[in-house]
Amino acid sequence: MYRWMSLARALERACAEVNPRWFPIEGEEAAIVGTFYGLRPDDVIAPHYRGPFVTYLMRGVELDRLVGQVLGKVNGYTRGRAVAFSGPVRFNLIPWVAADLGTSLSVATGAALSIAYRREAGQVDDRIVVVSFGDGTANRGDFHEALNLASVWKLPIVYVCQNNQWAISQPLSSYVVGPGIAERAAGYGIPGVRTDGNDPLALNDVVQAAVTRARAGEGPSLIEARTYRLAGHWAEDVASYRSADEVASWQRRDPLELARRRLVDAGHSDIELNEIERETEAEVSVAFQRVRELPDVGDSELGLDEVYAL
Repeated sequence: MYRWMSLARALERACAEVNPRWFPIEGEEAAIVGTFYGLRPDDVIAPHYRGPFVTYLMRGVELDRLVGQVLGKVNGYTRGRAVAFSGPVRFNLIPWVAADLGTSLSVATGAALSIAYRREAGQVDDRIVVVSFGDGTANRGDFHEALNLASVWKLPIVYVCQNNQWAISQPLSSYVVGPGIAERAAGYGIPGVRTDGNDPLALNDVVQAAVTRARAGEGPSLIEARTYRLAGHWAEDVASYRSADEVASWQRRDPLELARRRLVDAGHSDIELNEIERETEAEVSVAFQRVRELPDVGDSELGLDEVYAL
C-alpha cells in the first residue's frame, strides 16, 4: 500500500506540473489506495475523477500509456479522444468521461444491476462493484437515485464517499447538515460507516467487509472516508479560500507520513522506505522522459475522417 501511495503522489505531481487543470490528489492517497486495494481483477471499479490513475495501475494498466494521455501522445489509451484521466474499460474500469460529476454513480449501479441479472438467471457470478465519489457529488440526484435503487434491489455494490471536506471552494459545512455522509445510509436501509480516510488499513478493512457482504447477496453499503485535499481543486488553484491553520492541521496528518511512521514502528527502516520513494519517483520521471519523445496525437488518432469530410 505504501508503494502504491508513493507512486500515486509522484505521478500526480508530475501530471499537475504539465496540466494546470489537473485535479491533484495530494493528501488523499490513502483514501484511494485503501478503497481499491485487494479487489479481484474481475470486480468492476469506478474510481473518483480525482486520482484514478493509481487504481488503473493497480489493475495492470501501463504507466507509459497513461502518461501518453496526459501529454497527448499517440500511445495513450484514449488516443486523444477523451479527457486524460479516463481509463481502458477492458480492465473492468468505468472511466469518468463526462464533463459532469455523478454520472459514474449511475453507470456503476447499472454494472451492479447487470451482475444481479446474471445471478437471477442462474449464472455463477459473485463479482461486485466499487465506486468512489466526492462529498460534493453526494448532493447530486444521481447519488440518491443510485443508492435507493441499489438498496431496493440489493445490488452487489459498495459506495465510497471520498470526503475531502471541500467541494471546489465550498466547505463541507455549507452543503451538508449533520455529522456527514455516512448517516444518509439509514434512509436507504443499508449499512453506513465513517472511517479515517488517511489510514489505508482501517479504510480497507471497512471496504473489504462491505465487499464480502455484497458478494454474499446482502446488498450495498455506504462508506465515508474522511480525508483532506491538501492542494487546490485543480493544479493552478492556490486555494486562498482556506485558512493556513486548517491546511497545516491536515498536513500533520499527511497519509504518507502516517503510513511511514507505522511502518517504522513495525520494524521497517527509513532506508527501505526512502528507496521505495526514490524508485517510484524515478519510475514516473523515466516514463515522462520516454513518452515525451513519442509523436503527438494527430488527425488519424482523433479519427477526424470518421467525423468530418477532409
